[in-house]
Amino acid sequence: MIRHAKAVHNTDYTDFERPLKHSGTEDTTLMAQRLITESIIPQLLVTSPALRTLATADILAEHLELPRPSEDAKIYDADRQTLLGIVNQFSNNHNFIGLVGHNPAISQLLNYLTYESRELSPGAIALITFEVDEWRLISINMGRLTWISSPKDHH
Repeated sequence: MIRHAKAVHNTDYTDFERPLKHSGTEDTTLMAQRLITESIIPQLLVTSPALRTLATADILAEHLELPRPSEDAKIYDADRQTLLGIVNQFSNNHNFIGLVGHNPAISQLLNYLTYESRELSPGAIALITFEVDEWRLISINMGRLTWISSPKDHH
């Protein structure tokens, strides 16, 4: 689970069109390097089409040499239940998918799946592993938070 990096708060943009700050771009590059170092490489990224999430996903995909991120418009305004539904519909052709989304839903889903009360800050990434082999079976408290990192962490 990936929360988009720092975006501008500026009334010149609609919420959907808010771009990443320069620091957000740098943070995402840093996080991509961290994923490579840890060998945490998803097969696919699924992202909200909002500019800040799409830009975050594109930077990660470029550094991790992944295919172009897949966009799902439902992620943008999703609540926790909607996000879970999106995860449950992931294709079983992939067993490691990165979901790039927004708070509060992305942090709420992490809490729901793992019973770990963590708030994903901008640019943060959490790795959750499951003991099931079909996405549709994933439900409450079935995940284990195995790795979490944010741009603010010093490694």
